Amino acid sequence: MSTHHTPKIVGIVWGLLILNTLGSTGAKTIIPLPRSLIQMVTMGALVAAFALALAANLRLRIRASAFVFLLTLLLVPSVISSANLESGFGALFRCARLALFIGTLWLLSRWWDGSLTFVRYHIRMYFAVLGSVAAGLVISPGAALPGLYGGRLVGALWPLTPPQIGQYAAVIIGLTVLLVLGRRTDRTSAAVVIVPSLVLLALTHTRTATLGLLIGLALAISSLILTSAPARRFFAWAVLCAAVAAVGFASALQAWFLRGQSQENFTSLTGRAKVWHALLAAPRTTSEYLFGAGLGDKSFGGLPIDNSWLAVYNEQGMTGVALVAAIIIVLGGVALLRPPSLSRACAIFLISYCAIASYTEAGLGDASPYLLHLALAASLLAAPAAATPLSAPEVPRRRVPRWAQRSEVT
Repeated sequence: MSTHHTPKIVGIVWGLLILNTLGSTGAKTIIPLPRSLIQMVTMGALVAAFALALAANLRLRIRASAFVFLLTLLLVPSVISSANLESGFGALFRCARLALFIGTLWLLSRWWDGSLTFVRYHIRMYFAVLGSVAAGLVISPGAALPGLYGGRLVGALWPLTPPQIGQYAAVIIGLTVLLVLGRRTDRTSAAVVIVPSLVLLALTHTRTATLGLLIGLALAISSLILTSAPARRFFAWAVLCAAVAAVGFASALQAWFLRGQSQENFTSLTGRAKVWHALLAAPRTTSEYLFGAGLGDKSFGGLPIDNSWLAVYNEQGMTGVALVAAIIIVLGGVALLRPPSLSRACAIFLISYCAIASYTEAGLGDASPYLLHLALAASLLAAPAAATPLSAPEVPRRRVPRWAQRSEVT
């Protein structure tokens, strides 16, 4: 448990970091929002987060963190490649954003102690984001389920794409299930979060988020099976329900999973594979191979890359790929070495989810929700801060007169 109280301002800072990573122009909202306004809100949230974190940690007390240290090293290839301005001045702007993001994480590391405090911040903020998605669905179902996305759920009040909504829903569902199994929340409060989030996840038809949720939860709960009876019961029921669903609802599940796509489109991962092959086949200089072409919008030839490893390779080169791989390996290794606990299970879920999603989603090399998920995992794996022993005040010794000393002897 934490040996010191976490100020409320830390929760506000975490919420602002989440707000900073919500920027998107992929969906049309009920009230059109100019791109400049979205950038002003998200970047303003990051600047405010850094300022508040600095105000809360004026003495600049930080904890050693291999995760944030590796992220700091990732700035090096980002700056080297962006300084060439091959991706324009926007690359330097993105470098500054990443530096502020990492600086804020360093300032917050003071309160990383393995407790579930930041898990609750994470769930509350993303549940509020999903609340705005649900409100948009109620206000304008046509705008929330547009034909442009094949009837998949998007953000109608704030521009959010189906993969984003699916990611947020899957992450808070997984964390809330683990809190219930660890008896850190009651079932009623958990149902309020899980049930509507499951509905929104189903409406997004996001396969990556669904697979990440199922596999991540399976690994996290497996880490608790030996020490938690509720985890064993939940795992047994989950396996039984999965078997029944696979037999009784196979056709419905297949239709949901395919989303009406042809077999060719499905096997090419909705056209992603074509972009990946083109990116890997493009000629590169030695500098571009080592350090990339600079931070950009995670696209190649005007099409989204939708793969974290290839996006990092394109923007930060093989140096960036090695550092991102080191982040995943270090976090995963530390999680495996920790004794079984609820914090460890939550960290395993988050690391597993991000590793799975990295195959079809970009974001591990820049300020993004995925880096926030991994930062949360790092906070859960941090060892509790050692309690400072309270030393008793020194009592001044009284001078004993000589006549009293002689009387004591006699």
